Amino acid sequence: MLDIAEELDRWVAEGRDFAVATVVAVGGSAPRGAGAALAVDADGTAVGSVSGGCVEGAVYELCVRAREDGVTVRERVGNSDEDPIAVG
Repeated sequence: MLDIAEELDRWVAEGRDFAVATVVAVGGSAPRGAGAALAVDADGTAVGSVSGGCVEGAVYELCVRAREDGVTVRERVGNSDEDPIAVG
């Protein structure tokens, strides 16, 4: 999150509406650890990264939805025994 804090501060100063997704925990190996963040503004501009690949796209869409409807979510992404081809 700290790696995008300066940009988010700029967005706030500009009055931009945005949503932020933050990795709260990681199990096993992952490209980014807890605290990694992705923010998306009303124009679709993104800053930061939570993972990469299909996970990044899924989280981007969650940010868009949260910004539009104002509802926060906690989402689990990655592989599972029940669905070995789940996102991630």
